[in-house]
Amino acid sequence: MEPQCILIVDDDPSIRRLLVAYLRRLGFGLQEARNGREALEKMRAGEADLVIMDLRMPEVSGWDVLRERAADPSLRQIPVIIVTANNLRDVAAGIADQNVAVVLAKPFDLDALLNAVNGCLEHHPRSTPVAA
Repeated sequence: MEPQCILIVDDDPSIRRLLVAYLRRLGFGLQEARNGREALEKMRAGEADLVIMDLRMPEVSGWDVLRERAADPSLRQIPVIIVTANNLRDVAAGIADQNVAVVLAKPFDLDALLNAVNGCLEHHPRSTPVAA
């Protein structure tokens, strides 16, 4: 079985590099997107088993991706973890109906992120959780 593919969506290249290096070392397949437009293209192409995404990005924001995902039955089953510098209370209110699995505040703990990833992938058909 091929490794699960996680799509990392953040306009900050240092965040993408950190997440890609960490998760690749654990055996995950990785895709990257710099904004929501690229994320939606990769999600629609079937390239993601899980999405880890920021909310504030240029062109198409994470908020826009969540709205598009909610409206598209083929995307709704893809779990999403939000990593954000936004106020978590504001984020929680904004995503109440968006079926987001986990919200982590930046800066986030990598162990907490791995726990969130494993928790999401346990419910995905191709999942095999990874130990740190």
